[in-house]
Amino acid sequence: MFIGEYTYSIDEKKRLAIPAKFRQLLGKQAVITRGLDNCLFLYPAKEWKILAQKLSKLPLAQADARGFARLMLTGAMEARLDSLGRILIPDYLKDYASCRKRVVIAGVYNRIEIWDEKKWQEYKNKTETAVGDIAERLKELGV
Repeated sequence: MFIGEYTYSIDEKKRLAIPAKFRQLLGKQAVITRGLDNCLFLYPAKEWKILAQKLSKLPLAQADARGFARLMLTGAMEARLDSLGRILIPDYLKDYASCRKRVVIAGVYNRIEIWDEKKWQEYKNKTETAVGDIAERLKELGV
C-alpha cells in the first residue's frame, strides 16, 4: 500500500526519483498516465491491468465513458525504473500536470500521484478547508 507524501525534483533529463519506500511495491515496471485533478497517476503493472480492464468495459455509447477511457488509456505509457529508482516523465504528461521542477509524490493506496508542488499545496489547502463537508457527503457512501 502506498501512503505518505514526498517532495522531489524532476531533473533536466525529465527523470523523477521514486521514494525508496515505494520502489519495492511499484516493481521494475509500472504505468504512468494522466490522472484526475491535473496530476499524474503511477500504477504498478498489476494494478494498471485491473484498471485498464475496467476501462475497456465502459459502454461505448456513452460519451463520458469514452472520454474518460481515452484520457486514461491514450495518456498511458510504461515507466521502467532505472538502477537509481527513477522514471522518465514525457513532455506531454509533464505539460498535462503542469509539473515543472519540484513535484510532490503522494501515495494513494494502490497508486502514486505526482503533482506539481504548487498545485498540490493549493489542492491540499482547499481540501483541508472543506474536510468537514466532504466527510458529511461520504457518510452517504458508507464511509
